[in-house]
Amino acid sequence: MIVEYIRYRVPAERQAEFVPAYARAAKALDAAPECLGYELSRCVEDPAAYVLRIRWTSAEDHLHRFRPGPHFPAFFREIRPYAQSIEEMRHYTPTEVTTTP
Repeated sequence: MIVEYIRYRVPAERQAEFVPAYARAAKALDAAPECLGYELSRCVEDPAAYVLRIRWTSAEDHLHRFRPGPHFPAFFREIRPYAQSIEEMRHYTPTEVTTTP
């Protein structure tokens, strides 16, 4: 498993629609077998800052199965207007320092 973090800075005039767009996009993530879960969070101190955390079965599955697969077009259709708001997008491997699920 890997974790993808995407950091967004969404301008004030676009924030009202950002979370609903991700709620619609999440339907494609729910349908994708490569996606193990996700969470969109908004910064308390800086409301323009959002972090999306997606757990994937592997980086290979994310990049070479989900992206060219049948669920990506519906996902990207919803989030495309916010692509220019991405500040960082990276994959991470979890370490042994964690809580019990």
